[in-house]
Amino acid sequence: MLVSLTAILFAFIGIALGYGGIKLALLGGSLYYIITAAGFLLTAILLFTRRAAALWVYALIILGTLGWAFYEVGFDWWPLGSRGGIIVLLGLWLLLPPIRKALSPASREVAPTIEQARAGSASPLPLLGAIAAALIVAGISITKDPHNLDGSLPTEAVAATPDMGNTVPDGEWHQYGRTQYGQRYSPLTQITPENVASLQLAWQYQTGDVRQPQDVTETTYQVTPLKIEDTLYLCTPHNIAIALDADTGKEKWRYNPEVSANTQRQHQTCRGVTYWKDQSVAADQACYERVYLPTSDAHLIALDAKTGQICESFADKGVLDLTRGMKYNPSGYYYSTSPPTAMDGKIIVGGAVNDNFSTQEQSGVIRAFDILTGQLLWNWDSGNPDVTTPIADGEHYTTNSPNSWSVFSADEKLGLIYIPLGNQVPDQLGMGRSEAVEKYSSSITALDVKTGQVRWVRQTVHHDLWDMDVPAQPVLLDITNKSGQVVPALVGPTKQGDIYVLDRRTGEAIIPVTEVAAPTGAIPEDFSAPTQPLSGLSFNPPPLTEANMWGATMFDQLACRIQFRSLRYEGRYTPPSLQGTIVYPGNFGVFNWGSVAVDPKRQVMFGMPTYLAFTSRLVPADQIPPKGEDEKASEQGLNRNDGAPYGVFMGPLLSPLGIPCQSPPWGYVAGVDLRTGKIAYKHKNGTVEDMAPVPIPLKLGVPGIGGPMITAGGVAFLGAAVDDYLRAYDLTTGKQLWQTRLPAGGQSTPMSYTGKDGKQYVLIVAGGHGSVGTKAGDYVMSYKLP
Repeated sequence: MLVSLTAILFAFIGIALGYGGIKLALLGGSLYYIITAAGFLLTAILLFTRRAAALWVYALIILGTLGWAFYEVGFDWWPLGSRGGIIVLLGLWLLLPPIRKALSPASREVAPTIEQARAGSASPLPLLGAIAAALIVAGISITKDPHNLDGSLPTEAVAATPDMGNTVPDGEWHQYGRTQYGQRYSPLTQITPENVASLQLAWQYQTGDVRQPQDVTETTYQVTPLKIEDTLYLCTPHNIAIALDADTGKEKWRYNPEVSANTQRQHQTCRGVTYWKDQSVAADQACYERVYLPTSDAHLIALDAKTGQICESFADKGVLDLTRGMKYNPSGYYYSTSPPTAMDGKIIVGGAVNDNFSTQEQSGVIRAFDILTGQLLWNWDSGNPDVTTPIADGEHYTTNSPNSWSVFSADEKLGLIYIPLGNQVPDQLGMGRSEAVEKYSSSITALDVKTGQVRWVRQTVHHDLWDMDVPAQPVLLDITNKSGQVVPALVGPTKQGDIYVLDRRTGEAIIPVTEVAAPTGAIPEDFSAPTQPLSGLSFNPPPLTEANMWGATMFDQLACRIQFRSLRYEGRYTPPSLQGTIVYPGNFGVFNWGSVAVDPKRQVMFGMPTYLAFTSRLVPADQIPPKGEDEKASEQGLNRNDGAPYGVFMGPLLSPLGIPCQSPPWGYVAGVDLRTGKIAYKHKNGTVEDMAPVPIPLKLGVPGIGGPMITAGGVAFLGAAVDDYLRAYDLTTGKQLWQTRLPAGGQSTPMSYTGKDGKQYVLIVAGGHGSVGTKAGDYVMSYKLP
């Protein structure tokens, strides 16, 4: 009976592999699955007829699979395991005595007689040998990591007293990236690689702002708090501003603007607030210190930093309406997710515009307002870039012009503000873009802070059809070149993995940028750029191949191979198509809004490159179904592009089991010497503990979204990964030194400060991320040494 059931199982496997294998072969894929299907069917027949040759045939299947798998991936354990795991387990099943003894070598009959069974069972040696060979290769592969790059960053202090931007006391954190340079670098030294493992929870606070059932998918907690004197200032996803005692986490005040829910919003988040001190009034006056709160209903609110009360002298009784000047103003389509920049008596604001909802959305204009009164001082609209004088009543900014939803950086001495720009929506359709839009789309643009006029622009993608907007705050530092000259530099991470290292005065490349050929063949109504820029410092991954497709089993791996062969893919920048296109690096990007951290003394960089392929498929407008009443905004699934000839269906390239089709690792930590542009190390980061059905902390290297922070003690801190941990790393080697479990996803950037007790604290907000599926929460977690 057991042998018959085993034979039926093998027959079903053979039929499934044969069906999928034929589909794959017709698409030009591997013939392995057809050959293996034939082997399974032959094994099933031999089992039905109780022939010992079944073990010989199955031994050949194992050896053939081993040879094929090793040819494709070498000593790489996870791809090897998914190819051969089930096959080896079935081989062990065939060695069970009840099965092996039923396969008498002396019989050709369906069932052996008692005398024939006593004559001897089928020899296990061929199958044992094949299994042993597979296990030996598996054992060797477990000890190797072909994806790991070992190395060390230089430890010398190239600059003893580096320029870190505007003046901030060592124990404080005044802007999103600590200073306007966005370095995410704390000059505190108490925490070191030697003692970081002793970090303990100092205090924990919960905001009470938790994800609601009516919230959009992209409801996330990405805030990095500010620390001024003894107070922390932060905001929540629903735009509640809160002040906390930095030593205890005790709440001092909160302000709730009571932003109404709106399912038309694509994002529901707040990355931070902006601090400003009004030197024109006495320190004991109301609103001497201010906190500016951006909201998801497109307002900017000025609050007294001491009390949380509205500063009514700003704008309209303390509230600035950011929808003024928009020709089209669909509710929920425009909002600020990132803190504005305060400098030179101005507050400079960008805004997020819903991706791929409509051709009639708000402008991506960048505006500077008087920081005390809210008066508009200049506006820079990338669709009309030469005129920056404030528009008059009744005039409108350019509809759908490229926007900047991320964080700006600034150099007060140069009088420049650096804008990471997106592209004109719809993202995947480039028809009808103006000359100005083509110039500024997906670029880093430097504006004169006094006038808003463009000083220089560096485009990172030409005619962007892949949503490769520049997502990260540019990082500013001075770099000492080989001749000893100090160059004011800008480090610009991008979604496609290129890191632009530029002279921030001119935009000229410090690390060379070249133009390389790119795939062509856009839809007839559109075109694609024949070349694309490539930085000499890049984390751009090698192109995907069929052999890179992965799965927990050989079955979902086969499904991923069929999907890969069914989609259009000629490498990075393969144009969108009706057939469906693989976008790799994908829409989450190698780097995203979390940016990178730099040590301005050692002139090195620490970052978290992530690799997750996406797909996009254009959908003709007449095939888009009517919008459902309960349909919520999301970057995954159908993007409608109302008014355009095509919508787009997009999302990660996933297997039928919902795991990435491409082989792990999907996420790393990496260190770069910015003086040479060389990647010193690259290590897998994070586990599948919170991804897998069984919470086993296997270190595959997982995707993440969030940012790192460096301390002068030589330690880098990072949450961000899709498992719920805060981790510490040796900045020099990238080695993980410490981790602590978080009560929710840590998709925010950590910061560090000094308390009244003289101790160095490390703080992270843990609230989860809707799109990547980490656990939601409302936690502020602060740690210090005992």
